[in-house]
Parts: sequence; C-alpha cells; structure tokens
Amino acid sequence: MARQNVAEQFVDILVRAGVRRLYGVVGDSLNPVVDAVRRNAGIDWIHVRHEETAAFAAGAEAQITGQLTACAGSCGPGNLHLINGLYDAHRSMAPVLALASQIPSSEIGLGYFQETHPDRLFQECSHYSELISSAKQMPRLLQTAIQHAVGQSGVSVVSLPGDIAAEPAPEKAAQSALVTSRPTVRPGDAEIDRLVEMIDQAGRVTLFCGSGTAGAHAEVMRFAELVKSPVGHALRGKEWIQYDNPYDVGMSGLLGYGAAYEATHECDLLILLGTDFPYNAFLPDDVRIAQVDVRPEVLGRRSRLDLAVWGDVRETLRCLIPRVREKTDRRFLDRMLKKHADALEGVVKAYTRKVDRHIPIHPEYVAAVLDETADDDAVFTVDTGMCNVWAARYVSPNGRRRIIGSFSHGSMANALPMAIGAQFTDRRRQVISMSGDGGFAMLMGDFLTLVQYDLPVKVVLFNNSSLSMVELEMLVAGLPSYGITNVNPDFAAVARACGAYGVRVEKPKQLAGALRDAFRHKGPALVDIVTDPNALSIPPRISAEMVTGFALSASKIVLDGGVGRMLQMARSNLRNVPRP
Repeated sequence: MARQNVAEQFVDILVRAGVRRLYGVVGDSLNPVVDAVRRNAGIDWIHVRHEETAAFAAGAEAQITGQLTACAGSCGPGNLHLINGLYDAHRSMAPVLALASQIPSSEIGLGYFQETHPDRLFQECSHYSELISSAKQMPRLLQTAIQHAVGQSGVSVVSLPGDIAAEPAPEKAAQSALVTSRPTVRPGDAEIDRLVEMIDQAGRVTLFCGSGTAGAHAEVMRFAELVKSPVGHALRGKEWIQYDNPYDVGMSGLLGYGAAYEATHECDLLILLGTDFPYNAFLPDDVRIAQVDVRPEVLGRRSRLDLAVWGDVRETLRCLIPRVREKTDRRFLDRMLKKHADALEGVVKAYTRKVDRHIPIHPEYVAAVLDETADDDAVFTVDTGMCNVWAARYVSPNGRRRIIGSFSHGSMANALPMAIGAQFTDRRRQVISMSGDGGFAMLMGDFLTLVQYDLPVKVVLFNNSSLSMVELEMLVAGLPSYGITNVNPDFAAVARACGAYGVRVEKPKQLAGALRDAFRHKGPALVDIVTDPNALSIPPRISAEMVTGFALSASKIVLDGGVGRMLQMARSNLRNVPRP
C-alpha cells in the first residue's frame, strides 16, 4: 500500500472530524489537497466562484449543524479572499477550519510571486493560526487547530505550502482522538448562591436573551414564569426565544421594537442571558445587572456588572429554578406586556395603509407575505442593511425555523453565500436568501454556484436600487445622499440567463403568487421585487448617544416599520393579563 502524502493525511483527518465539504477555489499550491479530496469518498470539494463565498458558506453550515466545517484558498490572493467570511464565522462562534495554502516553503520570506503570510494575516479572526513548515508537524498541528475551532467555537487557520502538502506523511504518526463537541459548563456554587439572593431580593426582574439561549427555551420560559419577568431579546436571540413566549416584550437595539427598552430600564434586576449585546447605549446604567455566559471573556465588557456568572444558560437556569422563590406580583410583567402591545399597535399603522396597492412595493409588505408563505422549517439567510430590519420585524420564529446573518460582523453580501452552505446541509429543506440588491450584486457570481450544483435556494431580492441603510446614515449626519444609487439590470432576466428560474415583481398583487411559484420550483430561483427606496426604519427609543454610527432621522420619509405577526402574539399574551 502506497504511503500517504501530507495532503491525503490532512483530508483524512478532516473526514474523521466530521467535515463533509471543503468549500473553495482551486489553485496551484492547493492542488495536492484538492486531488486528495477527489480520491476520498468521505468529503466533497465545493467549487465556488469567490473564496469569500467559501468562508461564508462554511460558517453558515457550521451554524446550522453545530459541527466543524472547512474552507480553503490557494496561496496569496486566493486565501486572502477568505478573510471577510472568516471574520464573520469567528464572531458568530462558528467552528470553521480554514486551509490557507502557501507558496513553496523554500521561497517564504524572499518576496516570491503571490507571497503573503497567512499565519500572521488571520490571527485577529481566529483562535489559532499556524504554518506547517515541515511534514513532521502533521498530524499534530492539524489536530490542535481542529480542537481550537471546536473547543473555543470559532475559526482556526492552517497554512500549508504546496510542496509540503505533496511530501510523504510521517510514518507511524500518532492520530489522537479528536474533540468534536463542546461540554456544558455549570457555574460555581458561590455564583449560584449570589444570583439566587439577588433574584429573591428584586421586586422587578427582566431577562434579556441572546444566542446563548439556544437549546434553553423551556428553561427560560419556566424561569420567567417563576419570577414574573418580561423577556426581551437581541437580534441573535430572536430565533431561540421569541416563539411560544407569553412574556415577550420584543427586541432592543438599533433594529428594536416593542417594550424591551422599557423593560430593561424599569426593572430592579436585569439578567443578561447568553448575549454579548454590543450597543451599550441601549443598556441601563442605574439598575443591578447580572450576566450569564459560557464565554468568560465577554462578561462585563458591555456594561457594569453586579454579578458575573460563567456557565451555560441552560445549566445555570436548571440550577436556579429549584432554588428561587416564586414571585406572586405580576404588575411589572403585565405593565410591560401592555406597553409592548401598545407599541406594536402604533407602528403597524405605518405599513397597513393601502400596502396592497402601493407602488413601488413596501418592503415591509414583502417581508410579511414572505413570512406567511415560507415553510415552517425554512432557513432564512439575511443580508446586512435594511434586510436585517425586515427579518428582525417580520420573520416569525417557531422553534424550527433558522435565521442566519452577519449579525455580529455586519458584512454586506453574506446572504447568498450563507444560503449555499445552509442548503448543502439538507437539499430538501427550504432555504431563502433575503438579499438586498447591493449585497446580491457584490457576490452575484456565486448565483452560478446554485445553478452548477442545482441547489434549490430561493433568492428573494429586495431591489430598491439603493444602499438604503447608508442613505439613512447620511440623513442622520445632515448629508445629502451621494454614492448610494445602484443602476441595476433586470435580475430575474439575469437569473434566467444563468439557467435558473427568475421572475420580476413590480405590483403588490403579483407578489404572493410569484413567491409561491418560485418556492414550488425544484431548482434555484430568484424573485426580483422592486421595492420602495423611501421605506426606512428607526428604533423605538432615540437618544443623542444612540445617533452615533446609526441611521436616525426625523424626516417624514422615515417609517417606523411594522412588526408582522408579532402584534398578534402580543395581543394573545395580553389576554392572560388579569383585569382589575
């Protein structure tokens, strides 16, 4: 039996770690690895048109499956293109292994053609970034990289010169057992004791939840019932905590709605559960705050804390539930639920007037119809910008749907590449890319990847011929709109030219039928919807401090934005509020 080379050993270890796809663009220094993938039945090479897409796709797959994924780029410019998607994966805590192939090892440091130093370049967006400079480092270095990515939930980068990849692998190289999943973390007894004391002493408790509440929905609901707490959430917590939630008071932050802001500011004790909420201007500075997170490095970095608790949200709540005293006073909870419903009633009027006849089409109306038409287990990938607003306010989570976006990194053009990674995990599951025309155009070449692999992704394109979030920022600064206009083609015609299904929608009455037809189509499809560029959004609470870095405007062209089916849920929750 022929001795393995380093590339073959590299690929075998990826397969052993559960990696089933390697996203990338082929190139000379990467050829030994690509050839090893070709000869390994346990893994597929996914040829994308841009390496940035490869990293976004791998990150999305990791977020859907919770398992290690991988992407690759050839030396120099090839692997440099990975960096934006890797930043996003790292900040989203997605376990991704990136292979950055390198120039010949004998030429490193001599200004060779396409020379860069990826082991240095990727340090800021990874937990681990190292160069394999000798075949003898395999397989230990790759195993270490994998365990960093899985154990710390983020990116690891391995730089591998093409000549070393083609060398024989070390004989009798030890292959250790690989860590492929994370443990749960229980807080210490002292922290639990102190948190129980703080909860029992507080008359009004509010929970504010982030993505760290994944898998803890039942525990959060039980705990909220015990302490009669309103439950707000950040954008990344929406899919995990908003559904089946009789204590829901909406979302705080730049895209917020409802009474979450009031609930976090009018309580005696605010408990932050699994959130590294970045906008400290929306957090109170005059109430007691406890934070629970599995990542100790994020505790207290956004707000002053009275108690920092290192642990999984679910494990922490399981420790608390048997010990806290049940509260009997619902007045604070009921008042916040009423405020929430009233707030939603007010903003709904902004998009309900004659929307079925308004041309150009209100994007709020598009999002509401999309929410009603999509499958109950659909995966939504969401472009940064106004698509974030519409997804935050209209896509209704139910415990089965997923909502993925560049919510921490804030990159343009993420929705289509993320849809590729999401769809590869399950071709039978509906995957919808909520794309803006600016973001879609930026990485439009990878629409061809959908066609090449016959991936049934449905691209719902909010086409207002504008970078509208940027325009809103300009309005805030008192600047005239400049450089934000997109001269677009008929994107539906482009989709058809690529060999996919494409339809253009310019009238509201065409919308529902166009979406249903596209969703029934068995292959990739694009629905190009011409939307109103004047439909913008502002958060529910505005202060001078919040203006910095975000779009706030007093102009009459700015709408509050609707909230879709959330109003119905808020009304339903109000029925449970005791009447005097």
